[in-house]
Amino acid sequence: MNQDLLNTAKSAAQEAGKIILSALDQPRIPDFKGRTDLVTETDRRCEEVIISYIKKKFPDHAVLAEESGAYDSASEYEWVIDPLDGTTNFVHGYSSFGVSIGCMKNGHPEIGVVLELPSRRFFTAVSGAGAFADGNPIHVSNNSKLNTSLLVTGFGYDHGKKWEANMALFKTFTDITQGVRRLGAAAVDLCHVACGMADGFWEFDLHPWDTAAGILILSEAGGTITQMDGKAFNIYNKQVLATNGKIHNAMLVHTRPVLDTFNLRDV
Repeated sequence: MNQDLLNTAKSAAQEAGKIILSALDQPRIPDFKGRTDLVTETDRRCEEVIISYIKKKFPDHAVLAEESGAYDSASEYEWVIDPLDGTTNFVHGYSSFGVSIGCMKNGHPEIGVVLELPSRRFFTAVSGAGAFADGNPIHVSNNSKLNTSLLVTGFGYDHGKKWEANMALFKTFTDITQGVRRLGAAAVDLCHVACGMADGFWEFDLHPWDTAAGILILSEAGGTITQMDGKAFNIYNKQVLATNGKIHNAMLVHTRPVLDTFNLRDV
Protein backbone atom coordinates (compact mmCIF):
# COMPACT_ATOMS: atom_id res chain seq x y z
CA MET A 1 0.00 0.00 0.00
CA ASN A 2 2.74 2.47 0.95
CA GLN A 3 4.47 1.96 -2.38
CA ASP A 4 1.21 2.69 -4.22
CA LEU A 5 0.78 5.85 -2.14
CA LEU A 6 4.34 6.95 -2.87
CA ASN A 7 4.12 6.24 -6.59
CA THR A 8 0.88 8.18 -6.85
CA ALA A 9 2.34 11.16 -4.99
CA LYS A 10 5.48 11.14 -7.13
CA SER A 11 3.53 10.97 -10.40
CA ALA A 12 1.21 13.77 -9.29
CA ALA A 13 4.12 15.97 -8.16
CA GLN A 14 6.00 15.39 -11.41
CA GLU A 15 2.97 16.39 -13.48
CA ALA A 16 2.42 19.50 -11.35
CA GLY A 17 6.12 20.32 -11.70
CA LYS A 18 5.81 20.27 -15.49
CA ILE A 19 2.95 22.76 -15.30
CA ILE A 20 4.91 25.06 -13.01
CA LEU A 21 8.10 24.99 -15.06
CA SER A 22 6.22 25.56 -18.32
CA ALA A 23 4.60 28.63 -16.74
CA LEU A 24 7.94 30.20 -15.79
CA ASP A 25 8.33 31.68 -19.28
CA GLN A 26 4.74 32.92 -19.39
CA PRO A 27 3.15 36.02 -17.85
CA ARG A 28 2.31 35.23 -14.22
CA ILE A 29 -0.69 37.30 -13.18
CA PRO A 30 -1.47 36.85 -9.49
CA ASP A 31 -4.58 37.55 -7.51
CA PHE A 32 -4.76 37.72 -3.75
CA LYS A 33 -6.22 35.60 -0.96
CA GLY A 34 -5.23 38.37 1.45
CA ARG A 35 -3.36 41.65 1.20
CA THR A 36 -0.07 39.95 0.32
CA ASP A 37 -1.07 36.26 0.10
CA LEU A 38 -0.74 35.45 -3.58
CA VAL A 39 -2.39 32.74 -5.63
CA THR A 40 -2.05 32.16 -9.37
CA GLU A 41 -3.81 30.16 -12.04
CA THR A 42 -0.81 27.84 -11.89
CA ASP A 43 -1.62 26.99 -8.25
CA ARG A 44 -5.16 26.06 -9.23
CA ARG A 45 -4.17 23.99 -12.24
CA CYS A 46 -1.57 22.07 -10.27
CA GLU A 47 -4.00 21.36 -7.47
CA GLU A 48 -6.59 20.04 -9.91
CA VAL A 49 -4.02 17.74 -11.52
CA ILE A 50 -2.76 16.41 -8.19
CA ILE A 51 -6.26 15.73 -6.87
CA SER A 52 -7.24 13.99 -10.10
CA TYR A 53 -4.25 11.65 -9.76
CA ILE A 54 -5.17 10.83 -6.18
CA LYS A 55 -8.89 10.38 -6.79
CA LYS A 56 -8.28 8.14 -9.80
CA LYS A 57 -6.15 5.78 -7.71
CA PHE A 58 -7.78 6.24 -4.30
CA PRO A 59 -11.33 7.56 -4.85
CA ASP A 60 -12.36 7.09 -1.21
CA HIS A 61 -9.42 8.95 0.37
CA ALA A 62 -9.89 12.34 2.01
CA VAL A 63 -8.04 15.36 0.63
CA LEU A 64 -7.01 18.66 2.23
CA ALA A 65 -5.64 21.12 -0.33
CA GLU A 66 -4.47 24.71 0.04
CA GLU A 67 -6.65 26.30 -2.63
CA SER A 68 -9.80 24.18 -2.69
CA GLY A 69 -10.04 23.12 0.93
CA ALA A 70 -11.17 19.72 2.22
CA TYR A 71 -12.70 16.78 0.41
CA ASP A 72 -13.96 14.82 3.39
CA SER A 73 -14.51 11.08 3.60
CA ALA A 74 -14.59 8.35 6.21
CA SER A 75 -11.23 7.01 5.02
CA GLU A 76 -8.34 6.55 7.42
CA TYR A 77 -6.16 8.19 4.74
CA GLU A 78 -5.96 11.94 4.13
CA TRP A 79 -3.85 13.61 1.46
CA VAL A 80 -2.52 17.07 2.34
CA ILE A 81 -1.44 19.11 -0.67
CA ASP A 82 0.39 22.34 -1.37
CA PRO A 83 0.35 22.54 -5.17
CA LEU A 84 2.84 25.42 -5.26
CA ASP A 85 4.73 26.13 -2.07
CA GLY A 86 6.42 29.51 -2.46
CA THR A 87 3.90 31.16 -4.78
CA THR A 88 5.35 34.62 -4.21
CA ASN A 89 8.79 33.37 -5.25
CA PHE A 90 7.28 31.77 -8.34
CA VAL A 91 5.49 34.97 -9.34
CA HIS A 92 8.74 36.91 -9.12
CA GLY A 93 10.88 34.20 -10.72
CA TYR A 94 12.87 33.70 -7.52
CA SER A 95 14.33 30.19 -7.39
CA SER A 96 12.81 28.65 -4.29
CA PHE A 97 9.43 26.97 -4.66
CA GLY A 98 8.03 23.50 -5.06
CA VAL A 99 5.24 20.94 -4.84
CA SER A 100 4.42 19.32 -1.51
CA ILE A 101 2.25 16.21 -1.13
CA GLY A 102 1.80 14.30 2.10
CA CYS A 103 -0.48 11.41 2.98
CA MET A 104 -1.64 10.84 6.54
CA LYS A 105 -2.97 7.58 7.97
CA ASN A 106 -5.14 8.05 11.04
CA GLY A 107 -3.50 11.43 11.56
CA HIS A 108 0.10 10.24 11.27
CA PRO A 109 2.37 11.03 8.28
CA GLU A 110 2.69 7.96 6.07
CA ILE A 111 4.38 9.30 2.94
CA GLY A 112 5.89 12.64 1.98
CA VAL A 113 7.01 14.01 -1.37
CA VAL A 114 8.49 17.46 -2.04
CA LEU A 115 9.60 18.40 -5.56
CA GLU A 116 11.95 21.37 -5.23
CA LEU A 117 11.86 23.72 -8.20
CA PRO A 118 13.32 24.83 -10.49
CA SER A 119 16.17 22.47 -9.54
CA ARG A 120 13.82 19.43 -9.84
CA ARG A 121 15.37 17.86 -6.75
CA PHE A 122 12.93 15.20 -5.55
CA PHE A 123 12.65 14.53 -1.80
CA THR A 124 10.68 11.46 -0.72
CA ALA A 125 9.99 9.50 2.44
CA VAL A 126 7.87 6.59 3.61
CA SER A 127 7.24 6.12 7.32
CA GLY A 128 9.87 3.80 8.75
CA ALA A 129 11.84 3.50 5.50
CA GLY A 130 14.18 6.52 5.50
CA ALA A 131 14.34 9.72 3.45
CA PHE A 132 15.75 10.24 -0.01
CA ALA A 133 16.69 12.95 -2.51
CA ASP A 134 16.61 11.82 -6.12
CA GLY A 135 16.66 8.24 -4.88
CA ASN A 136 19.73 8.65 -2.68
CA PRO A 137 19.51 8.37 1.13
CA ILE A 138 19.74 11.67 3.00
CA HIS A 139 20.57 12.48 6.61
CA VAL A 140 20.59 15.57 8.79
CA SER A 141 23.86 17.33 9.55
CA ASN A 142 26.18 16.30 12.39
CA ASN A 143 26.66 19.87 13.61
CA SER A 144 26.06 20.05 17.35
CA LYS A 145 26.89 23.70 18.03
CA LEU A 146 24.51 26.60 17.56
CA ASN A 147 27.33 29.06 16.90
CA THR A 148 28.44 27.08 13.84
CA SER A 149 24.90 26.46 12.57
CA LEU A 150 23.07 27.76 9.52
CA LEU A 151 19.34 28.24 10.15
CA VAL A 152 16.29 28.94 8.00
CA THR A 153 13.01 30.60 8.85
CA GLY A 154 9.93 32.14 7.28
CA PHE A 155 7.60 35.04 7.99
CA GLY A 156 3.81 34.98 7.78
CA TYR A 157 1.74 37.48 5.85
CA ASP A 158 0.09 38.89 8.99
CA HIS A 159 2.45 41.49 10.51
CA GLY A 160 1.12 41.18 14.03
CA LYS A 161 2.41 39.76 17.30
CA LYS A 162 3.77 36.54 15.79
CA TRP A 163 5.66 38.53 13.15
CA GLU A 164 7.20 40.67 15.91
CA ALA A 165 8.16 37.55 17.86
CA ASN A 166 9.79 36.07 14.81
CA MET A 167 11.71 39.28 14.18
CA ALA A 168 13.06 39.01 17.72
CA LEU A 169 14.14 35.42 17.09
CA PHE A 170 15.62 36.36 13.73
CA LYS A 171 17.73 39.01 15.41
CA THR A 172 18.87 36.63 18.16
CA PHE A 173 19.75 33.73 15.89
CA THR A 174 21.45 35.94 13.31
CA ASP A 175 23.67 37.21 16.10
CA ILE A 176 24.64 33.84 17.59
CA THR A 177 24.83 31.54 14.53
CA GLN A 178 26.65 31.61 11.22
CA GLY A 179 23.52 32.96 9.57
CA VAL A 180 19.78 32.74 9.00
CA ARG A 181 18.20 32.37 5.56
CA ARG A 182 14.65 33.26 4.59
CA LEU A 183 13.76 31.48 1.34
CA GLY A 184 9.97 31.63 1.46
CA ALA A 185 8.92 27.97 1.01
CA ALA A 186 8.45 26.01 4.25
CA ALA A 187 8.32 22.56 2.66
CA VAL A 188 11.62 23.23 0.89
CA ASP A 189 13.13 24.61 4.12
CA LEU A 190 12.29 21.39 5.96
CA CYS A 191 13.92 19.35 3.22
CA HIS A 192 17.06 21.48 3.36
CA VAL A 193 17.38 20.60 7.04
CA ALA A 194 16.69 16.95 6.20
CA CYS A 195 19.57 16.77 3.73
CA GLY A 196 22.02 18.68 5.94
CA MET A 197 22.15 21.93 3.97
CA ALA A 198 20.80 23.73 7.04
CA ASP A 199 20.83 22.74 10.69
CA GLY A 200 17.52 24.12 11.94
CA PHE A 201 14.24 25.78 10.95
CA TRP A 202 11.53 27.63 12.83
CA GLU A 203 8.39 29.42 11.70
CA PHE A 204 5.02 30.80 12.86
CA ASP A 205 1.72 30.97 10.93
CA LEU A 206 1.97 27.57 9.29
CA HIS A 207 -0.80 25.46 7.75
CA PRO A 208 -1.09 21.66 7.44
CA TRP A 209 -0.07 21.69 3.76
CA ASP A 210 3.14 23.55 4.66
CA THR A 211 4.46 20.72 6.81
CA ALA A 212 2.64 17.43 6.08
CA ALA A 213 5.29 16.13 3.67
CA GLY A 214 8.36 17.92 5.01
CA ILE A 215 8.11 16.79 8.63
CA LEU A 216 8.11 13.13 7.58
CA ILE A 217 11.07 13.65 5.28
CA LEU A 218 12.98 15.39 8.06
CA SER A 219 12.01 12.84 10.69
CA GLU A 220 13.05 9.95 8.46
CA ALA A 221 16.36 11.74 7.84
CA GLY A 222 17.05 11.72 11.58
CA GLY A 223 15.75 15.15 12.52
CA THR A 224 13.68 16.38 15.46
CA ILE A 225 10.38 18.27 15.14
CA THR A 226 8.49 19.95 17.99
CA GLN A 227 6.62 23.14 18.65
CA MET A 228 8.76 26.07 19.73
CA ASP A 229 8.08 25.30 23.38
CA GLY A 230 9.24 21.69 22.96
CA LYS A 231 5.77 20.14 22.92
CA ALA A 232 4.91 17.46 20.37
CA PHE A 233 4.15 18.78 16.89
CA ASN A 234 1.37 17.83 14.51
CA ILE A 235 0.46 19.37 11.16
CA TYR A 236 -2.40 21.38 12.68
CA ASN A 237 -0.04 23.29 14.98
CA LYS A 238 0.67 26.81 13.74
CA GLN A 239 4.37 26.97 14.71
CA VAL A 240 7.28 24.60 14.48
CA LEU A 241 10.88 24.06 15.48
CA ALA A 242 12.64 21.50 13.26
CA THR A 243 16.33 20.68 13.56
CA ASN A 244 19.02 18.07 13.10
CA GLY A 245 18.28 17.10 16.71
CA LYS A 246 21.72 18.06 17.94
CA ILE A 247 20.98 21.78 18.27
CA HIS A 248 17.32 21.41 19.21
CA ASN A 249 17.65 22.05 22.92
CA ALA A 250 19.98 24.98 22.30
CA MET A 251 17.35 26.58 20.06
CA LEU A 252 14.59 25.94 22.61
CA VAL A 253 16.60 28.00 25.11
CA HIS A 254 15.83 31.01 22.88
CA THR A 255 12.40 30.16 21.43
CA ARG A 256 10.68 29.46 24.76
CA PRO A 257 11.35 32.90 26.33
CA VAL A 258 10.16 34.66 23.17
CA LEU A 259 6.90 32.69 23.26
CA ASP A 260 6.43 33.82 26.85
CA THR A 261 7.34 37.44 26.13
CA PHE A 262 4.76 37.65 23.35
CA ASN A 263 2.25 35.32 25.06
CA LEU A 264 2.35 32.87 22.18
CA ARG A 265 2.51 29.47 23.84
CA ASP A 266 -0.12 27.13 22.32
CA VAL A 267 -0.67 29.60 19.46
